[in-house]
Amino acid sequence: MDWDRIAGNWSQMGGKVREQWGKLTDEDVTQAGGQRDLLLERIRERYGLGPDEANRQLTEWATRNAGGGGGTP
Repeated sequence: MDWDRIAGNWSQMGGKVREQWGKLTDEDVTQAGGQRDLLLERIRERYGLGPDEANRQLTEWATRNAGGGGGTP
């Protein structure tokens, strides 16, 4: 997983984040600003997930989306 690539393309990735986790607000995504820990915290808050499950979901999402251009990695 290449989180640096995701963070570098955060303006484009915000929509993909919202597609995956619809309970997140635009403000949640903006405040996370590509910072994985902040995004993980917001996902946990909005969905009531434990740290392991939230981390698993975020890792899987990041693996699928690390290509940055919307294609498959």
